[in-house]
Amino acid sequence: MVLGAGIAGLTTAYLLAERGRTVAVLEPRHPAAGVTGHTTAKVTAQHGSIYGRLAHRFGRDTARAYGQSQLAALAWLSDTIAATGVDCDWERRDSYVYATEAARGDELRTEAELAAELGLPADFTSDVGLPFEVPGAVRFIGMAQFHPGKWLAGLADAITNRGGTVCSGVRAVGLDEGDPHRVRTTGGEVRARDVVVATHYPIFDRGGYFARLTPTRDLVVAGPVPTAGAPPDMYLAVDGTRSVRTAPLEQDAERRMLIVSGGHYRTGTTSEVLVRHRELADWGARTLRLSDITHRWSAHDLSTVDRLPYIGRYRPGSHRMWVATGFGAWGMTNGTLAGLILADLITGQPNPWAAVYDPNRVNSAMALGLVRDAAVAGSLLVGGHLGSLGGPSAEDLTPGQGTVIWRDGRPTAVSRDDDGTLHAVSARCTHLGCIVRWNDAERSWDCPCHGSRYDQRGDVLHGPATEPLRQTKPIDG
Repeated sequence: MVLGAGIAGLTTAYLLAERGRTVAVLEPRHPAAGVTGHTTAKVTAQHGSIYGRLAHRFGRDTARAYGQSQLAALAWLSDTIAATGVDCDWERRDSYVYATEAARGDELRTEAELAAELGLPADFTSDVGLPFEVPGAVRFIGMAQFHPGKWLAGLADAITNRGGTVCSGVRAVGLDEGDPHRVRTTGGEVRARDVVVATHYPIFDRGGYFARLTPTRDLVVAGPVPTAGAPPDMYLAVDGTRSVRTAPLEQDAERRMLIVSGGHYRTGTTSEVLVRHRELADWGARTLRLSDITHRWSAHDLSTVDRLPYIGRYRPGSHRMWVATGFGAWGMTNGTLAGLILADLITGQPNPWAAVYDPNRVNSAMALGLVRDAAVAGSLLVGGHLGSLGGPSAEDLTPGQGTVIWRDGRPTAVSRDDDGTLHAVSARCTHLGCIVRWNDAERSWDCPCHGSRYDQRGDVLHGPATEPLRQTKPIDG
């Protein structure tokens, strides 16, 4: 059984079905409704300037394994899309990490040389095709981009054609580990020999993942631009503040959709997300002539403490229970790679990269990261309680606004919807009690400690929380 119909879950299910296993996928909404459906969908082994950091932290062998595994995931996607005939706007493009300051040119030149030595298709260039000066960039040749929603819809069909089952609208709510495992769902109990937890944030958090994952949000704006003069490839600023690519527009060869992302922040640490959207849109207008914004959204990412994803056995000693999470904003290759690794582990086949991504690995970077993230979460817990003492009153809220107030000695999350109705729920996250914060762009309550998110009425949007925010008595006004 696979829990979660994102790219990791469906790739795992497809490969298991292809190997003759009986597979069922459970998804509370529909394929690509979660994180995969909100990605900018770059399919590349270039994940920022990561190879220098990996080589310094873990050695060149680990850096090489990381790069080669990402290329393998890209190749598998290319081959499988061609074999299945799924029309998902697959396009080969070069990928660039660029600098706008000359001082960072030497850093990128060193990254390019290292990546090439590791066997990656990398070089250093200043000719990138952007309409502003770039003193230097690392180029990865022959990467790709596509439409993840179309791909996952096709992958789901391929799973059912191979005898598997994809159940939408079914949520797993409990697990009794055993032989077989028993998964309690909103549609009844299901028994399975193996359980793969591919729900972005791992549900049934029995491995302490809340302390080992950092939640972040990235903002995205998009709109049509003339094909002539549009950026031809995929781009990321070396500091990660801006990402650019285009996508085809159906039945419109004269224009492409320009997708710009940035505004990275830790989930729940700001309420003024609309301001960040406007800043991103202004940058797109100034630098890329993106004058007509037709789409805005946010991506929810989880990064591990040592920046390598967790793919493998759910926890030490777990019996045929598996996990895939912590893709660090690069889910298209890492999610696909998760399927390649997990399918091998489940069927008892050797995998050359499983040890690199083992969720139960121990290293010095992991230990330091755990200490750092625990300190951050602790400060946010204390700061959230102190910060909830101020802000506007419930009566002063206009439609689309929210605030945390103290009411009867308890922090209460109050928001006003577009009809003017006030909604009031407990402001304590049901995971570990941190104080949530209003997100004015997505009309959600976000927890800064571990990234749980709730809608205006308190229902869970993202874990680690599994229970909704407690309802409180109504507020007049």
